[in-house]
Amino acid sequence: MNKEINKYLAELNKIKIKDANELEKFRIKYISKKGIIPLLFSQLKNIPNNEKKEVGLKINSIKEKVKSIINNHKEKFVKNISNDNFEDLTKPADFIKLGSKHPISIVKNKIIDIFLKIGFDISEGPEIEDDWHNFTALNLPEHHPARDMQDTFYISKNPDWLLRTHTSSVQIRHMENNEPPIRTISPGRVYRNEDISARSHCFFHQIEGLYIDKNVSFVDLKQTLLHFTKELFGKSKIRLRPSYFPFTEPSAELDIYWGLETEADYRITKGTGWLEILGCGMVDPNVLKNCKIDTEKFSGFAFGLGIERITMLLYQIEDIRTLYENDLRFLNQFSRSV
Repeated sequence: MNKEINKYLAELNKIKIKDANELEKFRIKYISKKGIIPLLFSQLKNIPNNEKKEVGLKINSIKEKVKSIINNHKEKFVKNISNDNFEDLTKPADFIKLGSKHPISIVKNKIIDIFLKIGFDISEGPEIEDDWHNFTALNLPEHHPARDMQDTFYISKNPDWLLRTHTSSVQIRHMENNEPPIRTISPGRVYRNEDISARSHCFFHQIEGLYIDKNVSFVDLKQTLLHFTKELFGKSKIRLRPSYFPFTEPSAELDIYWGLETEADYRITKGTGWLEILGCGMVDPNVLKNCKIDTEKFSGFAFGLGIERITMLLYQIEDIRTLYENDLRFLNQFSRSV
């Protein structure tokens, strides 16, 4: 056995290891469970007792020699990796650029926050809607142009199911399932069968508001919208022009005085200084009756605005299609927006 041990010691003195693969083979050969060193220790029981101590010391010397070779070569290979400009796996990872909120989401969240602070909650509903909730309950008669196949996307040409044309359908569902007082806003995506151009699209986003309670008047509507325009636009001069909507009576268009300080102001207000923002009015009693709300006790107001239109105003975006193109050069401009 001494001859065998001396052979291994001589071999270790001449060992040359070129790379990590050879080092791993060397480790397996000597110190794995079936390697040379465990085998030598297992053979100690077969030699006389008076020789065991001497042989054991020699085997231990082989073991220490092997460990030394392995440790020295490990350090050598790590240094070579650094010198060869290999990637250092211990260094911090590259910074991953975070995405930004979409401008439509930014404006939507601002609008929602304004109304949440004055007691409104949020209601949502399906985008595929039935005739009752989208039209009939909202006092839209059968001959109304909004029911025309050219203006509404019907499901498989079935007049009973369609892609909702406004989030007013959510308000109907909310009134059917809740008793007054009701104070809610309904954000969501809506669909219109329109040509896509710089100013129109086949789908867009709305936020509609509804307030139903005892003794709600047009004054409450005006003050609520005045608060909204101050918070969102910083504009405190508004006007309400008479208009027509089937589900409100009386109805009005809300304008804000945008001003005429810049060339852009002249362009977007067509030289008047006034800018239309949203439609509104007092909820028609027929709509309340359709939702089984007592019109002798309760009244209310409603309003609705397009989020894309507001977004284009706030950020001076000329073409609505820009909002849907997912151009990172455009979207990265909003990375610091709240």
